[in-house]
Amino acid sequence: MSSEIETLATKSASEIGRSIARGATDPRELTEFYLERAGEKPDIYARLTADRARAAARASKARADVGMMRGPLDGVPTSWKDLIDFAGVPTEAGSQLRKGYTPDRDAIVAARGERAGLIPLGKTHLSELAFSGLGYNPMTATAPNPFDSARVPGGSSSGAAASVSFGAAGLAVGSDTGGSVRIPAAWQGLVGLKTTHGLIPNDGVTPLSPSLDTIGPLTRTVEDAAFAYSVLADRKTPDLTGASLKGSRFFAPETIVLDDMDPDLRAAFDAAVDMLREQGATVDFGPAPELAEALDVAASHGAIVNTEGYAVWGEAIEADPEAIYPLIRERFRSGGNYSAPQIEFARLKFQTLSRVFQARIAAYDAALCPTTPKHAPKIADIEASEETYVAENLLALRNTRLGNLLALCGLTIPTGKTASGLPSALLLTGRPFNEPALLRAGAAIEAAFAR
Repeated sequence: MSSEIETLATKSASEIGRSIARGATDPRELTEFYLERAGEKPDIYARLTADRARAAARASKARADVGMMRGPLDGVPTSWKDLIDFAGVPTEAGSQLRKGYTPDRDAIVAARGERAGLIPLGKTHLSELAFSGLGYNPMTATAPNPFDSARVPGGSSSGAAASVSFGAAGLAVGSDTGGSVRIPAAWQGLVGLKTTHGLIPNDGVTPLSPSLDTIGPLTRTVEDAAFAYSVLADRKTPDLTGASLKGSRFFAPETIVLDDMDPDLRAAFDAAVDMLREQGATVDFGPAPELAEALDVAASHGAIVNTEGYAVWGEAIEADPEAIYPLIRERFRSGGNYSAPQIEFARLKFQTLSRVFQARIAAYDAALCPTTPKHAPKIADIEASEETYVAENLLALRNTRLGNLLALCGLTIPTGKTASGLPSALLLTGRPFNEPALLRAGAAIEAAFAR
């Protein structure tokens, strides 16, 4: 394999696409490189789709030869979270409860990826049934964390993030129900886009919580995320040209999202805010009591994901309870503890609180906070204590899940390493279906950190 291919595999998906477009890279050779890399990572990939990848690469090469590429990501090797259906390929969602399930048609997002020329390398590991923010899965595999092999990778799109961070995919497609794109992206130094619920069809995607589940990309750059958004949502690519922080405005909630932070992550957040201001942005701190109220409602009346999750998976779990990791099993079972009036109250309350928060940030480009309050915990610690597992999972999800409960969109952006050598990240949260503006703001922040 050429050294040029190896070097290109460390670049962004956008750079890969541009190299293919100018004839400098053969997508067939590139695909073979990535298939070899993916085959060396069984803790990242649940299974490869080599035949399908090679056929797509041949078609991409033919298009490139005649100047008929389907878009900027045509020919880019891509991983897909193993809850997204490909016809004739098992979709097991990280769970023995789904072992051997093989769909007969592609998910809509998979079909859109094929239409755009993405090369499907294979299916990546995840938290069991996508129901954890930690990425720890003793039932199938726990994907690695590139910053510290002793720590969890973040979930539930754990293998998706690792496929990009370990150079085993040019970009990854994952899902986010409470933070499952943004958390692993933050803990692995990547960009992660949580799309608005309903923007991208979930047809052919294994459900966890149908009213909260969303599809989104994990990438090296905001530009990559913008191109992937266009493919997955079947919408125009957001214009990031000339994105600048001058004149931009951000609201930084002081309620809940800054509590219980690791000191170096808080220092990194404060430094990021200072940098944004130095580059011409306004950052206003202020209370947002609706965020605390949303978490209180979730705790007292049902978090929706638990109740819907048990409605979807309860029968299968009770038919074979030993097939699922006990802490995940009991988290599902907790969803059966709420009455229908409680659940409906929670839904209506979240809608009201969303309107309040959207009004609060109406004059701003986005809300701004740390993606997670804590670094990725050590695997040994969560294995040793159920209480630690539960507490760390809830903390990991705390800031991100607010965006799901309130039906917002979100973007996590890496901001470098803290003194501990572990990554830090900013979370931008925007109004529903406002992804183009959010990505433009993210591009401006990314550019500022690159200076």
